Parts: sequence; structure tokens; C-alpha cells
Amino acid sequence: MKKQTCIICRKPLNDGIILYGRGICSNCEQKLISTDMKTDFYNHYNECIKRNLSQLLLRGEENNWQNYRSEEH
Repeated sequence: MKKQTCIICRKPLNDGIILYGRGICSNCEQKLISTDMKTDFYNHYNECIKRNLSQLLLRGEENNWQNYRSEEH
């Protein structure tokens, strides 16, 4: 079985998150969370995610996503 790699840095995936069967290592996850959205780094991370997940999301399958936004009262 092929070892899974991070979709951003391509290093072997030992920890992190899995999205639709594709992994993001904890190091890239932390960089993505802490990076300002107006930087080239953020755009690079965003493009890597879109490139790797877009085909999985465009299959026409119904997605049952949970909304994690906090409710304002």
C-alpha cells in the first residue's frame, strides 16, 4: 500500500487531517491557519487544496457538511 503524502508539501503524512481521503500534514495545517489570507503562501495552500479536492467535489454527489460557524444571538 502506498504511503499517503501531504497534498501541500508532499512529505509523508504521519499526522494531520484527512479531507475526502486526501491528507494535509499538521505542519501545513498550522501554517494555513496562521497565514494571512493576503499572502502568496495562503494562495499557494489554497491552490493545492483546490487542485487535489476539486475532482472529488465535482462528481455530483450530495455532500452532507456540517456548518461549524458559531451562531450569533
